[in-house]
Amino acid sequence: MFEGLSKRLGDVFDRLRGRGALTEADVDAALREVRTALLEADVALPVVRQFIDEVRPKAIGADVIRSVTPGQMVVKIVNDHLIEMLGGTVSDLDLGAVPPVVILMVGLQGSGKTTSSAKIAYRLSQGPQGMAAEMFGGTFATKRRVMMASLDTRRPAAQHQLKVLGEQTGVPTLPIVPLEMPLAITRRALETAKREGFDVLILDTAGRLAIDEELMTEVKQISDLATPKETLLVADAMTGQDAVNVAKAFNERLAVTGIVLTRVDGDARGGAALSMRAVTGRPVKLIGVGEKFDALEPFHPDRIASRILGMGDIVSLVERAAETIEKEDAEKLAAKVRKGQFDMDDLLSQLRQLRKMGGLSGLMGMLPGALQAKAAMSKAKIDEGQLKRQEAIILSMTPKERRNPDLIHASRKKRIAKGSGAQVQDVNKLLKQHADMLKMMKRVNKLGDKGLMRSLGGMGMPPGGMPPGFPR
Repeated sequence: MFEGLSKRLGDVFDRLRGRGALTEADVDAALREVRTALLEADVALPVVRQFIDEVRPKAIGADVIRSVTPGQMVVKIVNDHLIEMLGGTVSDLDLGAVPPVVILMVGLQGSGKTTSSAKIAYRLSQGPQGMAAEMFGGTFATKRRVMMASLDTRRPAAQHQLKVLGEQTGVPTLPIVPLEMPLAITRRALETAKREGFDVLILDTAGRLAIDEELMTEVKQISDLATPKETLLVADAMTGQDAVNVAKAFNERLAVTGIVLTRVDGDARGGAALSMRAVTGRPVKLIGVGEKFDALEPFHPDRIASRILGMGDIVSLVERAAETIEKEDAEKLAAKVRKGQFDMDDLLSQLRQLRKMGGLSGLMGMLPGALQAKAAMSKAKIDEGQLKRQEAIILSMTPKERRNPDLIHASRKKRIAKGSGAQVQDVNKLLKQHADMLKMMKRVNKLGDKGLMRSLGGMGMPPGGMPPGFPR
């Protein structure tokens, strides 16, 4: 989402870092470009003015001028203010009330309310996934009984859509009663959730193509009746400044407690995320990062700021891995690697793991220097579809061939290529890739832990081991 903004800011700060000393004029010139970059990214003008006004005095202060690396100091100041603009800290969903806790979903039509309702319900009902169960707390650390109810009686098939999403996610939905009005549905949902012992009730309200008095009156009446613990405004990150105006309008009429940004994985310019917290005073709590039900993440201001400034988001990368990797599978694979027994089935599971984590481009976006990495991928013509093709090639092998790739000779390669819709050279590339990985694993096993550390030391790592703060 922040690619355009990241590139502009990256260019500005690269010039600052390249200078041994900074004058007030240098800082002013850089901040003018930062201002332009923020405005081009659809950040609201009052927010931009406040941001520049707060950054400038610190950026030209004595601490920066006397610093050994003044350019880096300016980047740090901008980073700190970006984090502050985005909310400072993570804002968790507040579910600490007597059940059923009501979550009211509001927003314009097409913003993604219904899908976001299903994503939140799915994550709450599933609890933490994979290795994440041992690592993370917060909203999704506990499994909860969730029910969803659609109050959208205006949009054709809206209630049926939520029912289908409920079936797909395994989350119960309130049975549909034809011609029942939103307030009556709300009463029935509250009674059903209480009677049947649900922990959380998610109410999906109707939207409009634009803000109107009738919509706001209806939502206000529902809110007064349901007394929700959380009122989440769902906004499409692609709408830019309009999303900020919508947030302001809803916030003036309702007790909005947080914002859910959808389509963050698209090519939005990022201004909505940067502006909404500052304009409404309400935190962005969750972001939708894909179409799948588990593609929902807490909003981390510090990590988003790091991504914007091209410093990567390693913590989110580790968390995403932990959510999709089962500890038992990881231990089994580690044991096999130690014995030098990495076969094609293991490679297949790793390819699938990579796709689950967002593919190569998804992972690149979280690494430091993401823009440079993506540019290198583009220059090298690395195709994301290659992962699918490699998976198809492995699936075209027999179980015996997967366990022992040395069996795969010319005639078998032709059969595998034909079965997977690939070329023989694609099969050869994959077999070579597997052979190279196996060689590397055997070499690492021969080195042992101490030998590996010495080897890394020769490549610039500290001789005592991994750098400080590196996960061991």
